[in-house]
Amino acid sequence: MAQPSSKKHRNHPQYELLYHPGIPGRGEFIRLALEAAGVPYKDVARDEQDGYSTVQQICNNKGLESTDGNPPVFSPPALRIPGAGKDGKSALVIAQTPNILLYLGERLELVPEDDEAGRFYVQQLALTALDLNNEMHDSHHPIAGALYYEDQKPESLRKSQDVREMRIPKFLSYFERTLKHNEKTGNGQGLYLVGDKLTYADTTVWQVLDGCMFAFPKEMEARKQEFPALLGKFYENVKEESGLKEYLVSKRRLPYSMGVFRHYPELDRQ
Repeated sequence: MAQPSSKKHRNHPQYELLYHPGIPGRGEFIRLALEAAGVPYKDVARDEQDGYSTVQQICNNKGLESTDGNPPVFSPPALRIPGAGKDGKSALVIAQTPNILLYLGERLELVPEDDEAGRFYVQQLALTALDLNNEMHDSHHPIAGALYYEDQKPESLRKSQDVREMRIPKFLSYFERTLKHNEKTGNGQGLYLVGDKLTYADTTVWQVLDGCMFAFPKEMEARKQEFPALLGKFYENVKEESGLKEYLVSKRRLPYSMGVFRHYPELDRQ
């Protein structure tokens, strides 16, 4: 879990991340936000004995509630916040990655302060990055998530070509322009997408870029000349942010494997 400052430790509950234990996946977007903020959290499946059973009981049951009177959850990730329920004693459970980030944004000071339009803009960028995240998944599973990659390899070759040649540059162009717009109008200095300090838009976009670099290293290397601000200064700066720098070199940072971002050499630029 994150190593919080004493001030933030006093002001925050111990957030509980409910996600699969072996992959970064969509849970990583929440981890990055929490680590960047330096607040305490528990990665239940990894930090508790038999914790994954707890995750499954809350997020994958077929009942009429998840836990503590909260409505059913479709699937992980979810965030459980002790003492935040309607009665002030039970836990609140929130699901869906962008929904969790929206909840945490103000609480973790990862959105512009006293700026409603700015908060929604941060969410807009995070949602857009998560769209690219979906495209990356579909590059190796374009037909069905339940099928093995080998069962849909011809379709994956076609899909990944479209992702590399059309979709990735479209998203990178948007984020590069966003970065330059904020440099011009929001004092972003080429370091941040919104305002003059880190937001969860930065961490979310960074995670997708990092995953793309793992999945399509040749393609992303070639794109650096086309999008130097995004894939250079911005990408490198986020890695050096306090909290993230320590996390990214720690054992808490799970390696990419068989989750959303997968490296199949035949799907990369040839």
